[in-house]
Amino acid sequence: MLHQIKRPLFAIGSMLSFVAKNFTASCSSLSGNPSYEITGMPSSSTMGAASLFSNGGDSLRGSLQGKMAVIGAKLARLPTQLTQLAESPNSESQLASELVEAVSQTLSDALSLARKCRNPNLVDGKLRTQSDIDAVTAKLHQHISDLDLLARTGALEESSGSVSSRREWVRVEARNLMTRLQIGSAESRNSAMESLLRLLNEDDKNVLIVVAQGVVPILTRLLDSACPEMKAKAVSAISRVLESRSGFAKEKACIALQALSFSKENARAIGCRGGIGALLEICEAGTPCSQAYAAGVLRNLAGFNEIHPNFIEENAVPVLIGLAGSGTFVAQENAIGCLCNLVSEDQSMRLLVAREGGVECLKTFWDSAPSVYSLEVAVGLLKNLASCRTVAEAIVSEDFIGKLKGVLSCGAVGVRIAAAGAVHELGFSSRTRKEMGEAGFIPHLVMMLEAKAVEEKEMAAKALSSLMLYSGNRRIFTKQEKGIECAVQLLDPLQNLDKKYAISVLASIGNSKKCRKQIIAAGACAYLQKLIEMEIDGAKKLYESLDGNSNIWGLFGRTK
Repeated sequence: MLHQIKRPLFAIGSMLSFVAKNFTASCSSLSGNPSYEITGMPSSSTMGAASLFSNGGDSLRGSLQGKMAVIGAKLARLPTQLTQLAESPNSESQLASELVEAVSQTLSDALSLARKCRNPNLVDGKLRTQSDIDAVTAKLHQHISDLDLLARTGALEESSGSVSSRREWVRVEARNLMTRLQIGSAESRNSAMESLLRLLNEDDKNVLIVVAQGVVPILTRLLDSACPEMKAKAVSAISRVLESRSGFAKEKACIALQALSFSKENARAIGCRGGIGALLEICEAGTPCSQAYAAGVLRNLAGFNEIHPNFIEENAVPVLIGLAGSGTFVAQENAIGCLCNLVSEDQSMRLLVAREGGVECLKTFWDSAPSVYSLEVAVGLLKNLASCRTVAEAIVSEDFIGKLKGVLSCGAVGVRIAAAGAVHELGFSSRTRKEMGEAGFIPHLVMMLEAKAVEEKEMAAKALSSLMLYSGNRRIFTKQEKGIECAVQLLDPLQNLDKKYAISVLASIGNSKKCRKQIIAAGACAYLQKLIEMEIDGAKKLYESLDGNSNIWGLFGRTK
């Protein structure tokens, strides 16, 4: 009700009127705007406040007029919002008082700007005036957003002091703190965060109530805060949620973290402040859904090498292998993906995963995968593990060579690429090269040389460069109808891929006169000359080996 409007709001109404009058004096004319009948905010004055920015005057032309119009539109919204604030049951709360004080200060800034704009010469200069207008616009926008948030959340409609039950008190207090985390000064938000942490640390029941009110999305947004202290406290609050006994709360937190942990900065904040330990506990004893989400967060965190020591410190590998063998398929997939990231560049981690039963676990996951499209992460882990000779021998003994052949020709591009990478890593000895050649790998790899994806072509050439070290595989390759032609096409400088693998493949068969003829006929000479100019390793040596047959070379023009 209007007669209940508090004194600070009357003062703001008068200030709006005063701001309007001062800006009106600096403008050449006023345009009509809707009136607002609010005590302390006269209709005519509010009209002036809204219109003064849209008319600019002689001293504010061009871009200044547009900026002024924006402020005018924002000023026109304030009276209604302030009335709603005044009519709320708790309009005298600290939250409302802080907001009213901030609005008052912004209007003081606007008044000062209005007085400056009355001078047709713009004493501070156009650029400084533009900057001042932008600053006032930003402040008004923030006030409008804050007032909208108060109205939308109903934060001033209820008071924690008027409730009877403890549960209801926590609910009301949580809603109040959540609102304070989103509006007001940095000091006010920091105070709200400290109060929230105290509330969360009191009792697990509090965690469940607070999470049910929607605190997790707010906390996750605070991970992007420019204030390191606020970010650290947000991580502490999220970690507290993860440590609670509430499956619902844990699941909500993990869902939010999974989306945010792709960011390196967020991942560092989560991974370095106890988050990994809390997530591993969920992987061990959480609900099936929370396990899947927690493993998803860990998978993202493991994508950043600097966080890997935290995984070792928390003894993560046994937990992840256990989940990969017993959780839901999504949980298993995320656990395998996490292991894949952890062993990507760490030899000791590869050995640790193998010792803990990772190879056997991988085999079980592979055999139970619902479709070939689900195998990309598993093949990726196989490739990374195989780069360690000791582990590669264990992989071969578990009959993974037969499994690899089955996916080299599958319909999933990512799986084929990962499989070709694994073939390259497993080609560590003549025995395994021979085994893969006799198993029929080479025709599939030659087909991949014709793929559309550059990455697939390159990885197929890389795998072939390894297999071709065995003489029997070279004979198999030369019998492929398009083998040499496809390999030569990879030399084209216009194809943005690493040329060393194609050069290696072609060099391995360069001792055969028949193969040299085919290589030349496929157009290798022109490509090689360009690669030599680009100083690509191996190009000159291959060029010279082909150039040894002058009669054949003479049939083709040399490109200068």
